[in-house]
Amino acid sequence: MARHRPIDPLDGITLEVMLERLVAHMGWEAMGDEVPIRCFTLDPSIKSSLKFLRKTPWARTKVEWMYRNRRRLLNVPEACENEDS
Repeated sequence: MARHRPIDPLDGITLEVMLERLVAHMGWEAMGDEVPIRCFTLDPSIKSSLKFLRKTPWARTKVEWMYRNRRRLLNVPEACENEDS
């Protein structure tokens, strides 16, 4: 009997893709207001954010939740989500 796993909305989505979509949708300032970390508020860039988030599990979790909560607003079709990985 096959087990059914719940569908994870982040399956196949890289952290870089999440950040790019969030920045395009919200902007750095709004992201920094929601998750107050320096890589979002002081001279923000994808590169510095990736470096910090990969080393800091609590911050990465907050960004993943921010992405999950806004996934529908980002206009990402369900079928395309796994193509970006």
